[in-house]
Amino acid sequence: MLPRNLTVLGSTGSIGANTLDVVRQHSGTYRVFALAAGRNTALLSEQIREFRPRVVVLPDEAGRAELLHLLPKTEVPEILVGPEALVQIAIAPEADTVMSSIVGVAGLEATYAAACLGKRIGLANKESLVSAGKLMMEAVARHNAELIPVDSEHNGAHQCLRAGSRGEARKLILTASGGPFRNTPKANLDTVTPADALKHPTWKMGNRITIDSATLMNKGFEVIEAHWLFAFSPDDIEVVVHPQSSVHAMVEYEDGSVIAQISATDMRMPIQYALTWPDRASAPVPRIDWTQARAWDFHAPDFDKFPLLGLAYDSLRMGGSASCILNAADEIAVEAFLGTRLSFTGIARTVRETLEQMPHSEPRSIAEVLAVDLAARDKAREIIEKSRVMVGAGSSSWGN
Repeated sequence: MLPRNLTVLGSTGSIGANTLDVVRQHSGTYRVFALAAGRNTALLSEQIREFRPRVVVLPDEAGRAELLHLLPKTEVPEILVGPEALVQIAIAPEADTVMSSIVGVAGLEATYAAACLGKRIGLANKESLVSAGKLMMEAVARHNAELIPVDSEHNGAHQCLRAGSRGEARKLILTASGGPFRNTPKANLDTVTPADALKHPTWKMGNRITIDSATLMNKGFEVIEAHWLFAFSPDDIEVVVHPQSSVHAMVEYEDGSVIAQISATDMRMPIQYALTWPDRASAPVPRIDWTQARAWDFHAPDFDKFPLLGLAYDSLRMGGSASCILNAADEIAVEAFLGTRLSFTGIARTVRETLEQMPHSEPRSIAEVLAVDLAARDKAREIIEKSRVMVGAGSSSWGN
């Protein structure tokens, strides 16, 4: 079998680095064609030395200059810059597989373009489905692309659905760790700090997704993604809190059987699954020791304490541009919280008000999705600034 040629969008992030570790473990099976990174040019230079990509993409000319300073002239690949370059390496004929792991809408256009050329896509970019799920899945179907989810929950659901036909599946259950405030009283959430919220009990992730996990917004995004990936209605997607994070997803079938996907909390397993599907191969991940006693807990999430989860369900039921607005407002609100310009509970209030104040539409192209995203960000910033003015400099350093 010929090696798969990979383009990795977001190579210096957690998913990208783990993808390259899977490549490292299976020398000769995968070949890296292109890498796209953000500001971590030091790590990118190390990746270039090891994996020898033909092309790399950076956000701007400053990044190019930094990278050129770090690499000997003999080791410099072709360097492209800007968002158009992301699309270029995603659709390049040399790459048959694209790992889409850039955080935010920056990865949307390139992922969509890869789908339109019928490529295999390992999807770890939430915005592709949260903001443009209808358009993305239409492109996948129209061009016979392979969209394999990398998020542990969706990857687990993908595996569970191999146990029967889609028509036999009655309900999808996604598990949530509950985040760092699972046992924190609701009354105390208004005063938690970014440092508190960044202490995720299970996963080591980037700042935004860690805050989204603390608010349960990340689980809300996963509900939206699951709807588009697997064609379950909102009423047939259930979230349960499972602090041990060993069971990643479950599917209930018509006969009452529930199939669960269980594995160690190591992202290399779902990444490798996305690369090798429908086959399986030995993965460099810890194995569960079934001789050791263990207890697993499951309970319902608190929608009153974590209102963003409910807002995600609401936006999915509204359809159209609602989930795009939800995502854009959340990103701005999380940014404000991390910058101590908004309280933790203010994140949900900002998202709710943005959804209420933004007009809703049915985007017909990726360009229209991006326009909605931009407008929603502006509206969220406006709401945050108004909140800060109302609170007043003397009352609190954070807006509500």
